[in-house]
Parts: sequence; C-alpha cells; structure tokens
Amino acid sequence: MSSETTPPVADEPAPKTARLDSIDAYRGLVMFLMMAEALRLGAMAKNFPESKVWKFLAEQQSHVEWVGCVVHDMIQPSFSFLVGVALPFSIASRAAKGQSKRQMTLHALWRGLVLVLLGVFLRSVGKPQTNWTFEDTLSQIGLGYPILFWLGWQSRRVQGGALAAILLGYWLLFAAYPAPGTDFDFPAHGVAADWPHHPTGFAAHWDKNSNPAWAFDHWFLNLFPREKAFEYNRGGYATLSFIPTLATMLLGLLAGQALREQRPSWNTVGRLVLAGVVATAAGWGLGAVGACPVVKRIWTPSWTLYSGGLCFLILAGFYTVMDILGWKGWAFPLRVIGMNSIAAYVLAHLVENFITEAFRTHLGSDVFQAFGAPYEPFVRGVGILSILWLILFWMYRRQLFLKV
Repeated sequence: MSSETTPPVADEPAPKTARLDSIDAYRGLVMFLMMAEALRLGAMAKNFPESKVWKFLAEQQSHVEWVGCVVHDMIQPSFSFLVGVALPFSIASRAAKGQSKRQMTLHALWRGLVLVLLGVFLRSVGKPQTNWTFEDTLSQIGLGYPILFWLGWQSRRVQGGALAAILLGYWLLFAAYPAPGTDFDFPAHGVAADWPHHPTGFAAHWDKNSNPAWAFDHWFLNLFPREKAFEYNRGGYATLSFIPTLATMLLGLLAGQALREQRPSWNTVGRLVLAGVVATAAGWGLGAVGACPVVKRIWTPSWTLYSGGLCFLILAGFYTVMDILGWKGWAFPLRVIGMNSIAAYVLAHLVENFITEAFRTHLGSDVFQAFGAPYEPFVRGVGILSILWLILFWMYRRQLFLKV
C-alpha cells in the first residue's frame, strides 16, 4: 500500500499510518462513560424513587448481576476491542519510523507488563498492602497484549484459527468442570443463599464463584502475599478472563485490519456491520439455547461474541459519520478524552476525592447543593467530570499524551 500524503477522500482508505478520528472518538465515549460513574446515578435513583428516568439511567450505569448486558457492561469490551483496532495502525506507524520487529516486540512485552502492574496499583489504592489481583481492565489487557501483538503479524487464517481456538477452548474448560450441585455452599463463596440469578441446566457450568476460573484464582491469587487468604471475588470476576478478553482484542484487530485495507469506504462499513450482526446474533443465540450464558463478569465465549459484535456496529457508526461523511466537530470533546485514554483512566481512579474536597474548600461545604440536597450527587459528578475534562484538554493543547 502506498504512503499517501494527501487527505483521503470518501471513496479511498486513509493512509496506512493515519490516525482515524473515529477510533479516538469511540475510545473517548468509552472513557467518558467510565468517568461518568462520578455522576452517581444510583444515588439519584434512590433520591427520586418515583422517577423512571433516574431509575433507567441508574440501571445503565451499574453492571448486570450475571446474565445480560446494559450500557455500563460495554465499557470494558469496547476498551479492549479498541486496543486491537489500534494495533495495525501502531505497527504501521512504528515501522514507518524505522523501528524493527524486534524493537516493537520488546515494546509490546514492556507494555503488557506495565499495564498489568498499573492495574494492580489502581486496585491497591487505599489498601494496607499491594492487592495482587488481575481483574482490572488494564491488567486483563496487559496479560494478553504480547500474544495479540504476535498475532498482529500473522495471516488472517492464523488469526481466525486463534480466535476459534480461544472461544472453543474456554467453553470446553467450563463445560468440563463440574457444575455446582444442590448441596454447594454458595454463601461460603460470596453468593447470597437467595440470589435469584443462578443459571440453570447446562448453563449452570457458568455459575458464580463455582467455576474453573474461580478455582484457578483460589489457587493462583494465594501464591501472592495477602492480608488474608483469597476465597472469592465478590463480583465473580476472575484472572482467567484475560483469555477470552484476548479474543475480544483479536476481534478488534480484525476490524482494524479491515479499516486499513484498500477497499472503498462503504464496502468497509458493510463488512463491519455484517461482522457485527453475525457475532452479536451468534453470542445471543448461544445464550438463548442454553449452550453458554452471556455473562460479562466471567467473559463467557458467548459474551465475547455478543459484546464484540456490538463493538463492530458502534465502530461502523463512528467510522461512517466521522471518516466517510466528515462530520467531526461534534466529537471534539470525546477525541480530547480518547487521545489520552490511559491518563483519563488513571485520573478517574485517583483524583475524584481530591477534586471534591478542593471544591468544598474553596467554594464552601454546600457548593454541591445549589439545586437542593437531593441533586447533590449529580451536581458533584458534573463538577468532577468538568475538571477531569479540563485537565485532559490542557494536556491535549500541549500535546501531552500518556502512553505506555
């Protein structure tokens, strides 16, 4: 593919090292939704129990208990998917700068390690000692990133074979592990006795804290120094989810390669949409027939396909609007966030309390009650989000991008 210097027109693909605005905007939307946890919509729903609007918004900002999907559940798969989408562009850009494959491989290994440890660091904030746990989004990406990078150099056939092997192998792992019997002590494993979300029938192989991923963590996490022995994760999250997360990133890799191919832009959109519809339908179908429930918390193969398909569709929408039709101005606030996603992720986890106290110190203890006490959680969240965006905008204006 030739390295063009002129901007692409609607029917031509972008230069192979070009940064697509749609990718940054999609990533920015994902990070905004994560940062928007500061709005505390759940608290607003409690303050206004008769409001269907606050109730709906609160439901979309909290993960489903087990089977299913809401908007908030799509943050992590979208972030992981976009790591894969960006990889072909990253490889092309580094190659254009003269980096060798060996240099890029060493960087991929370093990046994976840093992401894993950064996730551990963020999970350890406020803890009496290092909290060695690996279910954080960054740790999950880091564990699989070196493998993703290796696959980025392979043929489509190898990539497709790897995707199938991951999904089938992970399904077999759970299917072969004994499902919890009627005498299984769920309360001892962090699951309430009257928990209403247990999968039934064959799908019970993917029940909470009674599956092979939980069993692995019960062994693996206790190899690290801990304040007390690891028994279970309250949310059911597991280290081994990095394996199907790798499949999500691999779906993104395939999407990124499609964006770089010498095809008419509308043809690319059609391929993304077709892939999205097929993957989403396949994931939903596996859950509907009871072969594999759609569970984000343990990243079941059906969830990988279902959420990955939605990611294809969302990416197709952003690509159409921004990179084909050229409507980009509206997404500038999102691009500011998306171009500094690691900084946004870290800031959202570290400075919320600092910003809150700074507001109260300089503007008064009742600064967030300007519209009444019931609106305080939301007003506080708007203030926090505004400061976070201004920090990222300051970094954007000065071309300060936190990269690993």
